[in-house]
Amino acid sequence: MRSDYDAVVIGAGPNGLVAANLLADHGWSVLVLEAQPAIGGAVASAEDVQPGFVHDTFSAFYPLAAASPTVRSLGLEEHGLTWRHAPAVLGHPFTDGSWALLHRDREVTARLADAQHPGDGAAWLELCAQWDTIGDQLLGALLRPFPPVRPALSLLARLRRVGGLAFVRDLLTPAAELGRNRFAGVGPGILLAGNAGHADIPLDAPGSGLLGLLMTMLGQTVGYPVPQGGAGRLADALGRRFTDRGGELRCDAEVIGIDVAGGRATGVRTSTRRVRARRAVVADVVAPHLFGRLLHPDDVPPRVARGMERFEMDPGTVKVDWALNAPIPWLTEPAHAPGTVHVADSIGQMQEALGQVQAGAVPAAPFMLAGQMTTTDPTRSPAGTESFWAYTHVPQETRTDAGGGDVRGIWDHDDCERFADRMQARIERLAPGFGSTVLARRVLGPRELEARNANLVGGAVGGGTSQLHQELVFRPVPGLGRAETGIGGLYLGSASAHPGGGVHGAAGSNAARAAVLHDRLRLRRP
Repeated sequence: MRSDYDAVVIGAGPNGLVAANLLADHGWSVLVLEAQPAIGGAVASAEDVQPGFVHDTFSAFYPLAAASPTVRSLGLEEHGLTWRHAPAVLGHPFTDGSWALLHRDREVTARLADAQHPGDGAAWLELCAQWDTIGDQLLGALLRPFPPVRPALSLLARLRRVGGLAFVRDLLTPAAELGRNRFAGVGPGILLAGNAGHADIPLDAPGSGLLGLLMTMLGQTVGYPVPQGGAGRLADALGRRFTDRGGELRCDAEVIGIDVAGGRATGVRTSTRRVRARRAVVADVVAPHLFGRLLHPDDVPPRVARGMERFEMDPGTVKVDWALNAPIPWLTEPAHAPGTVHVADSIGQMQEALGQVQAGAVPAAPFMLAGQMTTTDPTRSPAGTESFWAYTHVPQETRTDAGGGDVRGIWDHDDCERFADRMQARIERLAPGFGSTVLARRVLGPRELEARNANLVGGAVGGGTSQLHQELVFRPVPGLGRAETGIGGLYLGSASAHPGGGVHGAAGSNAARAAVLHDRLRLRRP
């Protein structure tokens, strides 16, 4: 292995791999160093729950990747990636056997909503038409470096066509209210709220409505696709494209330090060697590790050091994987089988569970996101079976257990199993006999998730809270909002940077573009 490159990328998660690809596209020599035995970060899959069953270890559905201009521009289908879709995008089952369903065909979604409450179908189609007008511009503004001048101007030019300030008010409306304001029935509102619950923004807080609308409309337009054969196939395609362009990947190569000289990053260190980076270091590393471990304290700009003292992680996660010997025995089969399933009795119960987590309590009746992976991609397990998972959030620091006290919040084996029983009981209420279909079960608590991916601090999957006080110019610390770190040649390209969590590659793209731009400006200086 060479000892000097134009750029070194720390971490082979999706953001790191996107950054590496874009730098290689500019003709740079690029080395990616990954601490784990395989690339992918939180985009990974394996047959490690039950032979013949492929389970995604972390993330599973990729609407943001399918919609991301950066990911689409990479042409990953030419490098082995095939997307698969479930018959329906998203389903929310209720204890009376009814379902709220999101189908990729908006007319089908509208017809199902109208059947539950007349008038909601027309309201749904009106919302879709507004998204058609403004959605691409809004997504572009959210994913680009802050401030997103060009997409913001395009967004403003179209705003009048979707209702002007009334639509802006909708974007700022909390998710719990947005559905009530636009629909008379329960179904559309709980789909919006459940999609807002993918992050840690309280459903009664501004910003949650925007997220709920974004994720719902992405489901309506691009769906919630999965890579055929497992999430790891997405990482494989990114890695293959990169190496095809001359890039180098090294796994089992943990970076333990970043060299800085004269206020500029000059290279990185592993336990066995030092690698020089002539032009840039991109860190697909969670912000507390970058500024608190990899950099010497004297090299961290004082303003950044002060800001990091208040950096807030998002909640932890418990994920349960099941290998099932039969399809899930739902109380009533939905009209169209969904890939993604949300589990909550109501928006109020969803708010209660999320509020308990925010207050430091293990939730009594956790709000869960679940995935029927064989329903979505039949290659995941044998015919007539199901590869299934569910995850939910738990506090970073547990003060109490709202569910009776048997979960202590230390997340050892006993805690994880007890809480998984609680999660499984939630499924059993909606699918009596679920337990009898279980061939194998695996529980990944906060400790296990972090051990498999150091960026998932305490099981947090978002790189830091998504609440407004740590977004835009406040991410990761006030005054940044971009990939620059205050250290020349060092760029933050992880979910801790704007625009935050999700497999969209934007943080990696923003870091790569910033590195190229600053390198050009540096070379032009006399």
